[in-house]
Amino acid sequence: MRAEVSAIATVRSPRKDLTDDFWGAVDAQIVLADRFDEAAFYGLSDFSHVEVLFLMHQVDPAKVEKGARHPRERPDWPLVGIFGQRGKARPNRIGLTRATIVSVDGRVLTVRGLDAIDGTPVLDVKPWMDEFAPIGATRQPAWVTELMRDYFKD
Repeated sequence: MRAEVSAIATVRSPRKDLTDDFWGAVDAQIVLADRFDEAAFYGLSDFSHVEVLFLMHQVDPAKVEKGARHPRERPDWPLVGIFGQRGKARPNRIGLTRATIVSVDGRVLTVRGLDAIDGTPVLDVKPWMDEFAPIGATRQPAWVTELMRDYFKD
């Protein structure tokens, strides 16, 4: 089966490189494609956060992982299947991040903490609603806590 999507916006960010960590203080703009007018963002400023679905366009498709790998290539962390981690080299190269809304100005949404680099195609933007949070307690392996320690730091 094949699915087709097209970008609804583009990320404008000071971050130009695919690097890990320290995304917490990064402000980025999500600029709507010309086919959308500012009405597409109406009501978004009533929310504190958005979920941004984007294409990690600079990941080389030849380097996409289809099996398992050690997160961040660290052999001291377990071998984990690509769907058991959030690495960049995913089969469809799709990223998903919850970011803080800083402002909405016409066709430009400014967010903080979006781990997408400059020029990234945005596939969708959705307001974060508490009702979509996990029901009940969550759990994760210890290596994830270590991996994410500096990810959203300033």
